[in-house]
Amino acid sequence: MMDYIASLSRCRRWGAQGGKSSAYFFKTFDERFIVKQVTKTELDSFEQFASKYFKHLEDSFSSGNPTCLAKVVGVYQVGVKSVKGGREWKIDFILMENLFFSRKISRVYDLKGSLRSRYNPDTSGDNKVLLDLNLLEALSTKPIFVGSRAKKRLERAVWNDTSFLASIGVMDYSLLVGIDDEKKELVIGIIDYMRQYTWDKQLETWVKAAGILGGPKNTSPTVISPMQYKRRFRKAMSQYFLPVPDECSP
Repeated sequence: MMDYIASLSRCRRWGAQGGKSSAYFFKTFDERFIVKQVTKTELDSFEQFASKYFKHLEDSFSSGNPTCLAKVVGVYQVGVKSVKGGREWKIDFILMENLFFSRKISRVYDLKGSLRSRYNPDTSGDNKVLLDLNLLEALSTKPIFVGSRAKKRLERAVWNDTSFLASIGVMDYSLLVGIDDEKKELVIGIIDYMRQYTWDKQLETWVKAAGILGGPKNTSPTVISPMQYKRRFRKAMSQYFLPVPDECSP
């Protein structure tokens, strides 16, 4: 507990890449945790399914069924007071595990299983977050190979977690993938699962499907119903990682 408090006592601003929101991100100085600002809508949504979320994690740990959800370890509200004028306001944050803690990650992908607006043209420099189309583009030269047993375990984890997320009406999540070349390992976790499929998301689905916000009409939108999202996500994640016999894997 003291280590946890010590981690939270010092944080620094962090410019997270890959997301579309304007939320503030922070990292604890020891890099164990990531702190993300959440909207009231996101907080209300999480509060509605929090008990089911922790039950899902408990069941996974007790049964040995794999899960790849990036863990939420705390929810906090911070009060802020302006020195000039004395205005006060409150900001909500969630505290998550840092999947890449103590890792040397050479490539990072944020994958949704969609092709609409899923390409990052700026691939230069460190810590660039690449998207689905970047991965597909790289498959001919830098495919991601995994051993057969690891591939099956990954698919089981994705299957378990997407079944749970669909059951609570959550969609638009991503699989965050980090490639650790030094250890020849993949570090993965499902992130951005705070929002449920509410009326505003249904409207966004219709607008994107109609091509009003750009992109071809025959390309599946990123925002679809939780059940549709689950099926598309599972299919894509199964295709993105290429299995090899275990004796050939690192």
